[in-house]
Amino acid sequence: MSPKSVAFWKAEQSFMNLLKQCSTTKHLKEIHARIIQSGFHHNLLITGNIIMFCAVSNNMNYALSLFNTIRKPDSFIWNTMIRGFGNSTQPQKAIHFYKRMQLTTSPDKFTFSFFFKIIGSRLGSVTLGKQLHCSIFKFGLETHTYVRNSLMHMYGMLKDIETAHQVFEEMHKPDLVAWNSIMDCHVYCGNYNQALDLFPRMMQCNNDMQFQPDDATFVLTLSACGAIGELDFGRKIHAFVKDSSTDVGESIPVSNALVDMYAKCGAVEEAYETFNDMKRKNVISWNIMILGLASHGNGEEALALFTRMLQENAERPNDVTFLGVLSACSHGGLVDEGRQYFDIMIKEYNIKPTIKHYGCMVDLLGRAGLVVEAYRLIKHMSIECNAIIWRTLLAACRSYGNVELGEKVRKHLLELEPDHSSDYVLLANTYASTGRWSEMSNERRSMQERRVRKPEPGNSFIGI
Repeated sequence: MSPKSVAFWKAEQSFMNLLKQCSTTKHLKEIHARIIQSGFHHNLLITGNIIMFCAVSNNMNYALSLFNTIRKPDSFIWNTMIRGFGNSTQPQKAIHFYKRMQLTTSPDKFTFSFFFKIIGSRLGSVTLGKQLHCSIFKFGLETHTYVRNSLMHMYGMLKDIETAHQVFEEMHKPDLVAWNSIMDCHVYCGNYNQALDLFPRMMQCNNDMQFQPDDATFVLTLSACGAIGELDFGRKIHAFVKDSSTDVGESIPVSNALVDMYAKCGAVEEAYETFNDMKRKNVISWNIMILGLASHGNGEEALALFTRMLQENAERPNDVTFLGVLSACSHGGLVDEGRQYFDIMIKEYNIKPTIKHYGCMVDLLGRAGLVVEAYRLIKHMSIECNAIIWRTLLAACRSYGNVELGEKVRKHLLELEPDHSSDYVLLANTYASTGRWSEMSNERRSMQERRVRKPEPGNSFIGI
């Protein structure tokens, strides 16, 4: 290598290192100015990395201005522009760049993988997805594992589970990523039983492919178990995790999924035991256990766990933590404690209440018969109240026979959801609870005139 080539290579590497250390747009512009002064502004490797920084930091205007100065962009630069616009507020521009790319450069595996993710998560177009699906045959990428996995995931995100499963079944030897992707598709689409059916199939194939289930496999399987109450299946997965030769049993996400599964299946004691056995925990671990205790009516235990969390300085509570705490107070009728924790959340932890926090407080106050205080809280909310919270208060007015306030709440609901059957029934029952039969009849008649029908009753099932 000649001295001139060595000097060029060193300068190129120097600029690449500077770009790796870059953290702000201001710093990027300073580095870019030095690149231009040094005559490296036509270097595709350096230019591509500048565009990559812009794409990651969502500064696509700067990326576009730089892209327009390049005479012959390579596939890396085209792909970076597609990826950047796909993650921006203008994802449709990714389509424009894909079409432009084909005029000069053939799309590759990264092009399609990026685009499939953009369609599935941002554009949401099945038609566009199928058009792009056809294109992978045109460019000879239909058998590429990376492309097919992305294609399958796209169909799953579009809730076209039949096509996603077809893509999976066409794979000759699906790898672990493919198995996880199709399981994720089924879980996302609510096909929990089908997701669980895939696990034994995967284990049968793993002898040929020489792979072991990873964290994602167990998290997906356990989430499906929790969603449909498959406690026995979940216990088998737990046993598999314990017997695994890998360190998956030490994984925080897997342990969190186990605790969540047990809690959702009603096995609170097993959830707590699993939680206590965890060598390492994060804030999600504490949140899952607090919410699990609260949802099963163990309010005092949930608050005791929260106190333990604070005493051990384990993790800083976040908005989800306080949601669990307030839910525990609501289920346990702990009004004073609920007020106290709501106040602490805002003043000590600077957490802005969400609609769910306000919902817990209204439910807590309503259950205790403090409907006027609940109404005042709603009127002073920092965000707009939704129909669910108003309906919660209306139900409390019915329980405690507060007709006057119930009529006020009903007016708000008429503005938000005028044809919701529950609101008519709740107000009619409120009138009935105080013996105002005439008003009750009028409400029922109004419901019939608007042709509002009560929803079909729900069904429940048990596993034998």
